[in-house]
Amino acid sequence: MRDAARRDRLGAIVRFREDEEQRMLTVGGLNRAVRLQLEHTWSDLRIVGEIGDLSRPASGHLYFTLNDEVEAAQLRVVMFKSDVRRSRAQLENGARVCLRGSLTLFEPRGAFQFQARAALPAGAGQLGAHFKRVMEKLRLEGLLDPTRKRPVPRLPRCIGLVTSEQGAAMHDVIRVAQERCPVRIVVSPCLVQGTDAPRSIVVALRAVQRVPELDVVILARGGGGAEDLWAFNDENVARAIAACRVPVVTGIGHEIDTTIADLVADVRAATPSNAAELTVPQHRELEDLLAHHLRRLSRGFEARLARERLVLTRASSKLKHPRALLGRGEQRLADLEARLARAIQRRLTRGEALLEAHKRRLLPCDPRTRLSLQRAGFERARTRLSLVRMNLVARSRRRVEQCESRLEQSIEKRILREQHRFAFTVGRMQALSPLSVLSRGYAIAFSERSGRALRGVDDVQPGERLRIRLASGELRAEVLSTSPPRPLPKDES
Repeated sequence: MRDAARRDRLGAIVRFREDEEQRMLTVGGLNRAVRLQLEHTWSDLRIVGEIGDLSRPASGHLYFTLNDEVEAAQLRVVMFKSDVRRSRAQLENGARVCLRGSLTLFEPRGAFQFQARAALPAGAGQLGAHFKRVMEKLRLEGLLDPTRKRPVPRLPRCIGLVTSEQGAAMHDVIRVAQERCPVRIVVSPCLVQGTDAPRSIVVALRAVQRVPELDVVILARGGGGAEDLWAFNDENVARAIAACRVPVVTGIGHEIDTTIADLVADVRAATPSNAAELTVPQHRELEDLLAHHLRRLSRGFEARLARERLVLTRASSKLKHPRALLGRGEQRLADLEARLARAIQRRLTRGEALLEAHKRRLLPCDPRTRLSLQRAGFERARTRLSLVRMNLVARSRRRVEQCESRLEQSIEKRILREQHRFAFTVGRMQALSPLSVLSRGYAIAFSERSGRALRGVDDVQPGERLRIRLASGELRAEVLSTSPPRPLPKDES
């Protein structure tokens, strides 16, 4: 009995497992069943909403989100290429449309979505209308004017980063900045999504400006839908960016996302990482630029030094030292001094020779009286010789002074002669100038047809126009008639 009961229990367990296996479904089978049920039950629907997160891939299909205008609700929508062509609505972000289609399920991902077959315009959406209204207001105030945008500093010392502490944008900006060039980054945390995000962004922008050495501010946020980035379309955020005392670089969302903050900012980057790349320069590029400037500075300094040396050499060649003008006088003076020294030396030599001769003549006779007389005569001769020597030196000096005076007088006379000659030449040129003849009351007539000066009445015809040159201007005249020259009246006396 026990064996029979055991067999019954085992049979029941086997039958239960077979029934469970028959009821089990795969993921694909479940998604397919749900899709068929949705398409059968919700096959023809009309739905109104505002377009957001619009995507246009190369295939031509449209993928976007339809946002509810009353409550926080979204619906993913797909519209195929053939249906897009027949659409009568302008399909763009912020547009309010009425879609006709059916609910379906994208089986590979199990994503619930709405397949739109037709789209009709339903008026402007609230988000799009608000976006255009704020942008037009800021444009009229000049906050979107490209001329007010400031350039980013080439080498910032301190960068302010306004973003969320929990987002990946902060880590991306810091990582890219430190890889490019070590720089100080001051993070001012804020909310980047939600109803309190605009006020938090404004407070963070004002707080980071209290850093004295701040050079530039990066306002960053990672990717997201249009509703996620809506805080950066707030008017107060735009005004806070425009009022920032340093340039502001925005890296909000992806490259296709454009907010009012991007339009007001001084520089718009595609992503937060791109904002860091636009703000922080490459360390190697700075080193190469510095080396380039050093080479240019060195070449410029050498070229300038060579030019200045050339100018100095040319100026030195044209400049004459005053001593060169007195060179001839100095040479003449040196010649005279040499001649004077030779004359004195010859006179001394002759005196010494004469003295030696007298000594030899006096040696045979040695009376002391005659010796004293001879000594006195010798002293007198010596005195006279000294006087003669002094006279020769004085005369030579006077002669040199006379030569210098004559040289100066000769130079002055030569200058006066050249000045008189120049004045005489100028006077002759003025006397021969045609203008001086005109100043005495004469005139010169020119033919307007040929432009030549008239020498006789045969050079013109009646009716021909003339140009008459006077000392103080010109006259225009017309020939009425011509007549041969009359003889000059003779003096009756």
